[in-house]
Amino acid sequence: MSRPVVAVAMRPALRPHLFDAAAEARLALLAAPAGGQGALVVQDFADPRAAAALAEAEVLVSGWDCPRLDGAALARMPRLAAVLHSGGSVKHHVTDAVWARGLAVSSAVADNAVPVAEYTLAMIITAAKRLPAMERAFRADRNGHDWQHWSEAFGPVGNHRRVIGVVGLSRVGRRVVEMLRVLDATVLVHDPYVPEAAIRELGALPAGLDELVVAADVVTLHAPATPATRHQMDRRRLGLMRDGSTLINTARGSLVDTAALADELRRGRLHAVLDVTDPDPLPAGSELFGLPNLTLTPHVAGSIGGELRRLGDFVLDELQRWAAGRELLGRVLPETLPSIA
Repeated sequence: MSRPVVAVAMRPALRPHLFDAAAEARLALLAAPAGGQGALVVQDFADPRAAAALAEAEVLVSGWDCPRLDGAALARMPRLAAVLHSGGSVKHHVTDAVWARGLAVSSAVADNAVPVAEYTLAMIITAAKRLPAMERAFRADRNGHDWQHWSEAFGPVGNHRRVIGVVGLSRVGRRVVEMLRVLDATVLVHDPYVPEAAIRELGALPAGLDELVVAADVVTLHAPATPATRHQMDRRRLGLMRDGSTLINTARGSLVDTAALADELRRGRLHAVLDVTDPDPLPAGSELFGLPNLTLTPHVAGSIGGELRRLGDFVLDELQRWAAGRELLGRVLPETLPSIA
């Protein structure tokens, strides 16, 4: 097995989270460090200090905040043959110049989907039980009321016989559908690119988007950000959601008309869980921070903390497959990139 020369381009603080000491030792066995600098992390492809390393790099391990791989950047990497991305989407740094050069591109998107699906399942259960609002009310009440009081105060809660709508059968969406089997709930799926038979094979029911929105107690978004999906949940479609239902967005902030959602939340008609927003991050003065029927998290549904090790391990496995001349499991193709995250 050959030992390719590898350069690393990402946010410098990310590398030790992806690769602990054991993973760095494995990387050293699998590959030679570009420029002979094992700890080098490139932040700017035009940086003269990185020129020697980039000139001999055969594989680029990329991560969040990797600079764009445009024509000028690739001209500095004449031997580059593959880009192995330790995150999900490669749209931020892979350009047409990459495909024109015929480079192989791989992404850890399937592994990053694991914590996003886990987060989504947790939020579906939490939202249906109205736990954030109930917890706040319980803290304020302090009168020792039992479960019956809280059940009556918050109305019918729980996931039994609920209808959950999944928009987008992406890697995350598919995993969410599979995980929802643990609940006694009906799952509706909308994805115009997936045959209805494939949706039924997962134990879900295919539905039009408006049909799903009208029927669901919880609508969870897992579609990519494209011109066609921008404001997929606009004012009209948010208005179709039933009173008291919940919108969850862990995909991209642009899928939701933020102003229209804020209006619905302010009226108290809907609940929402947003891990992504538009804009992202929100400005400090955004009214969303003060809405009690909104659970707002700082883009943490994806891999964070120890979950990043999973992504690092995937990249090392891909590097080993590449060095052995085997097919990359996370291969990204230019023809499918526009329709994926």
